Amino acid sequence: MNYSNYIAWIPLLPLAGFLILGLFGRNYLKNSSGIIATILLLASTVLSFFAAYNYFFIDGKIDGIYQSLKPVNYAWLKFTDTLSIDMGITLDPISVMMIVVVSFISLMVHIFSLGYMKGEERFSTYYSFLQLFTFSMLGLVLSSNLFQLYIFWELVGVSSFLLIGYYYDKPSAVAASKKAFIVTRFADLFFLIGILILGFTANTFDFNTLIQSLSAENSTIVAGSFLGTSIITWGLTLIFIGGAGKSAMFPLHIWLPDAMEGPTPVSALIHAATMVVAGVFLVARLFPVFAITDSGALEIVAYVGAFSALFAAIIACTQTDIKRVLAYSTMSQIGYMMFALGISNYGEDGAGYTAGMFHLFTHAFFKSCLFLCAGAVIHFIHSNEMKDMGGLRKYMPITNVAFLFACLAIAGAPPFAGFFSKESILHAAYESNMLIFIIALITSALTAFYVFRLYFSIFWNKEAHLHEIHHGEGTWTMKIPLIILGALSLLAGFIPFGNYVSSDGKIMHGHLDILFSITPVLLSVAGIAYAGYLYIKQTDRPQKIATAIGGIYTAAYKKFYIDEVYIFITEKIIFNLIGRPAAWIDKNIVDGFMNLIGNTTTKISNAIKGLQSGKVQGYALYFFGGVVGLILIFEYLWN
Repeated sequence: MNYSNYIAWIPLLPLAGFLILGLFGRNYLKNSSGIIATILLLASTVLSFFAAYNYFFIDGKIDGIYQSLKPVNYAWLKFTDTLSIDMGITLDPISVMMIVVVSFISLMVHIFSLGYMKGEERFSTYYSFLQLFTFSMLGLVLSSNLFQLYIFWELVGVSSFLLIGYYYDKPSAVAASKKAFIVTRFADLFFLIGILILGFTANTFDFNTLIQSLSAENSTIVAGSFLGTSIITWGLTLIFIGGAGKSAMFPLHIWLPDAMEGPTPVSALIHAATMVVAGVFLVARLFPVFAITDSGALEIVAYVGAFSALFAAIIACTQTDIKRVLAYSTMSQIGYMMFALGISNYGEDGAGYTAGMFHLFTHAFFKSCLFLCAGAVIHFIHSNEMKDMGGLRKYMPITNVAFLFACLAIAGAPPFAGFFSKESILHAAYESNMLIFIIALITSALTAFYVFRLYFSIFWNKEAHLHEIHHGEGTWTMKIPLIILGALSLLAGFIPFGNYVSSDGKIMHGHLDILFSITPVLLSVAGIAYAGYLYIKQTDRPQKIATAIGGIYTAAYKKFYIDEVYIFITEKIIFNLIGRPAAWIDKNIVDGFMNLIGNTTTKISNAIKGLQSGKVQGYALYFFGGVVGLILIFEYLWN
């Protein structure tokens, strides 16, 4: 199959939508902006599915192994005969899987937004930003080398900044967009340094060549070290910091809850299947290097992921804003994916890799479903707070069922999608690291509790009396994505994912151990039951428990004061102890010295400017005076 005939159109169509709507949308295409953007993305999604079918079922597999194909590649910047920055497209199992996920979820968000964002003054601007984000994310997952990936990585950051700050007249939205931008840029600095280290070490930025150059057999490269740690470990760890920032891993997670200030469909797009999984994709893309060099970087990935999963799940149990609950839920689930990669090995023992990618795949459907359902609820109630909700199952039947399906999926209830992917991760953890397995089990139970706390608080809890609300639960453009994503939350787990995605391109035969699954399922059932006991009806039980555990509940509700720690570090230490002295030096010494030079120059010029007065008679006087002087010198001094 000649992919070069169409594969580039997958990211280019959203780019065209961004340019068209950005230039002409507000003045000429305001009413049709959403339709134009949706049609372009529908075409991109169809091409993505077509590419996936051709790759997985026709010509991607050679001798039983899925190959990495480069249908598009050209040298952009050439430094030496062996080192250059290319712009190209790579097709392999994870990139093909990701273009399907990104384009499809983005399409669902585009359709949902037709009803949700209707009437917004900057409607066309919103869709142009969506198109830019989708283009950036598609470009990222199709990149053929580290530098190209970094370019699109930064574009994703810029477009997410624009989307989070869409309501620019709200100070909280502006602050949230700046916070997300600054935190992720801070992490991206380490990412760039890591790229330069790996590129310098392997003398290439190309993924395939990089993996071959940094293989375990190439001992001359792997042997280099700095401060007792191999150069490869340093490079991979720095790259992981960049991924941790984008995927909101602890302690770089502080931007994610505040990012909920953006429109809810944006939250579904950024925080479900696209931006926040970019870090997971990055580790997966470089997984052969992480694994085959035995660098120790994978252990960092594993433990940071496990801690982030548990940490975020605890916080999610206490939040009252439904979008913030889902934000911390996303952080927890990304932690699951990260530690699944961290406990895996390359080759036949790569069950964790396949499980982590499988969970990324299923999570995209049920988490985007949860966010879009939350958007429908907010659109109906005009509030984000759970205290303003309850009994909505009668008023929002489609949203209720879709939300319930997505909750069962994320809780790991069989036969929903999350059950299969989460059980695969738990089984891989059980085989590899017992501590992480125990953390994962606890997190699984907490996940079931907080997500059904959310469900019961919205759709049950108390009877709603909404006589003043005359509109339904939303337009059909809002309902259709919920129905589709709710169905996929049930069905996506039945895909034999290991047949298509594995660490080495070979088939990874998955298996379901019923006996092993008993404990995780029982823990999930216990979490659901306890949430029902506390929240299915309005009682004072939750308040009594919160009061009983006192400081623990308060600390979790305050997000363990991580934001306050950052504020203390930035304001008290960086700004006061470092920033103010640096500002004084800059103003009084650096600027003072430059001002001294300028003032001295001005004074000298004022003193001598009479020599260039423009008066001819003055010049003549100086001329004859000079002649007389020369005559006197030659006449009396020369002799």
